[in-house]
Amino acid sequence: MIKIQNLVKNYGGIQAVKNISFTVEEGEIVGFLGPNGAGKSTVMNILTGYLSSTSGEVEVNGINVLENPLEAKRQIGYLPEQPPLYPDMTVKEYLSFVYDLKGCKLKKEAHLSEICDVVKIKDVYNRVIRNLSKGYRQRVGIAQALIGNPKVVIFDEPTVGLDPKQIIEIRTLIRDLGRNHTVILSTHILPEVQAVCDRIVIISKGKIVANEKTVEISRAVEGAGKLSIKICGPEKEVLATLRSTSGVQSAEVLGARDSDSITYYVESTGGLDIRKILFRTMAQKGWPIIGMESLGVNLEDVFLSVVEDPGTTGTKKKNVKGGKA
Repeated sequence: MIKIQNLVKNYGGIQAVKNISFTVEEGEIVGFLGPNGAGKSTVMNILTGYLSSTSGEVEVNGINVLENPLEAKRQIGYLPEQPPLYPDMTVKEYLSFVYDLKGCKLKKEAHLSEICDVVKIKDVYNRVIRNLSKGYRQRVGIAQALIGNPKVVIFDEPTVGLDPKQIIEIRTLIRDLGRNHTVILSTHILPEVQAVCDRIVIISKGKIVANEKTVEISRAVEGAGKLSIKICGPEKEVLATLRSTSGVQSAEVLGARDSDSITYYVESTGGLDIRKILFRTMAQKGWPIIGMESLGVNLEDVFLSVVEDPGTTGTKKKNVKGGKA
């Protein structure tokens, strides 16, 4: 559905995008992440046809964005961080205006009615936009992106400034849209990506540094496995034993007590699975383990690991480039 191949963008002597390649398959919801200045907005602007590339190719549904920009744009619905609304118009007037502006050929009333059903704004259809809550204004912004029934929908920070209830509603809406559209979601809210996206692409300093399915994204970082383990036994002796156990990198007392047990935080060396080793060691000492939880590696850990300079942080990273996104 989307193919980006060897994309480069220079601003004078500065290379903002450095020969990146990735694809997005039909029906995927892809999270596109990166720190400020990473080149994320540049890539999105090239993809939507607002900016030309220095070299490389971008195709949307088989249409080259540079060679046939108008037809490529018809394949894309775009919601920027600040929705392009006219506050003095009613929702009906605004959506009708966007319909005409896009030169949409679908039956107007039926098409707009269907979109309003999808984004749940029928109850404010005749209200002036300036009088709507931010959540409803975001929904109107999504509605304008869906006019013309584009194959691809791109969202840039769609939940910024919303309350928790509105955030959940917009996330649910994005997931629902993924059934019939290819979706790219750009956001700085990492739990949002985990909740919504099928795949995650991370860009840093103009390069793709991670490109994995959401359920596998923790593999983009090589680090110690993390465990929370609850043990019945004398605290100092248990802690000393944990620290001397083969494969344990570090161990600390979390301080959480449950009856006669104490919870410890344990990190293993090189991601080694040490659960069986710990079980045998504690059993030999006669100290029952009454709880053990793998803390894993969360998306924040991965993001920081792959975007920071490993020479500075000491964190090893694994670049996953050019695969399907």
